[in-house]
Amino acid sequence: MSLRVLLLARPGPAAYILDQDLPETPFMPMQAQEIEDLIRESFPDAKITITDLAGDGNHYSAEVIDASFEGMNRVQQHRAVTKALKGKMDGSHGELHALALTTKAP
Repeated sequence: MSLRVLLLARPGPAAYILDQDLPETPFMPMQAQEIEDLIRESFPDAKITITDLAGDGNHYSAEVIDASFEGMNRVQQHRAVTKALKGKMDGSHGELHALALTTKAP
C-alpha cells in the first residue's frame, strides 16, 4: 500500500493540485559504515574512506584504493564501486542520494 499525498501549489492566481505517490517506507539515510560495508564486500583489501559531506547522511564522498583497479580506466572503476552498492543509489527513492567517488590503484 502506498501513501498518496495531495499538494496544493499556487504559482499564480490559479491553484492546482499535484497528486504524488510516496513510498510505503519512510526515507532512511544510509550510514557511512553501511556504505563502507557494501564496498568492502566487493573490495576486501581496499583502503576505503567515507566522508559525510553535509552532515545529513545523504551526501557522501568515498575514496576507494584497490589493486583490482590496475588497468581499469576511471569509468570502469566507478562502475565497479557502484555495482558493489547493490542498487542503493538507483532511482529517485534510492537510500543513498549522493556519492562523490574517487577511485585509484595503489
